[in-house]
Amino acid sequence: MKQLTDSILDELSRAAQNSPRRRANHNLHEELNDPIQRLAIAMEPDTLVLPHRHPHTWELLHPVRGRFVVLHFDAAGTVIDRTLLGEHAHLVENPAGVWHAVLSLDTGGIIFEVKHGPYMPLGEADVMQAHMDGVALNRWYASANIGDRLPYA
Repeated sequence: MKQLTDSILDELSRAAQNSPRRRANHNLHEELNDPIQRLAIAMEPDTLVLPHRHPHTWELLHPVRGRFVVLHFDAAGTVIDRTLLGEHAHLVENPAGVWHAVLSLDTGGIIFEVKHGPYMPLGEADVMQAHMDGVALNRWYASANIGDRLPYA
C-alpha cells in the first residue's frame, strides 16, 4: 500500500527547505516511464516555477498542505485564468498545452500532481522566459489578475 503519511510529508517539506531549488518531490510511480506520473511536490514560497506547458498531457493539481496560486496564460503571456488552490478550489486540471505557473503561498506547502507519463523534460519551446529575477516574478504571480501580462524586462 502506498501512502503519504505525515512523517513522509514532514520529511518532504524539510527536503524542500534545504534544497537550492526550494522544492522536492516524492514519487508514487515506480519509474519515470510509467504511463501515469503521481507525485507529491513540496514547494517553498521562494521556489521559481516559470510559465510552462505540457503539450502531451493534462495535469491535475491538488493541495495537500498550504495554498497555491495557479495561473494560466495565453501564448503572449497574458493571464487568462487564475485560482487560489487550497482556498477557492480543491483541484485544478491544467489542460494539455496550456501555459501555466504555480506559486506556493505557504511555507511547507505540498501539492499533489497527476499527469500522463512517461516523464519528459520540458523543452525550450515549452518554457516561457520572463527575464526578471525569481523574487520579482513570484511577487508578480501573487498579485496577477486575469488580463495582466507577464512582465518582460
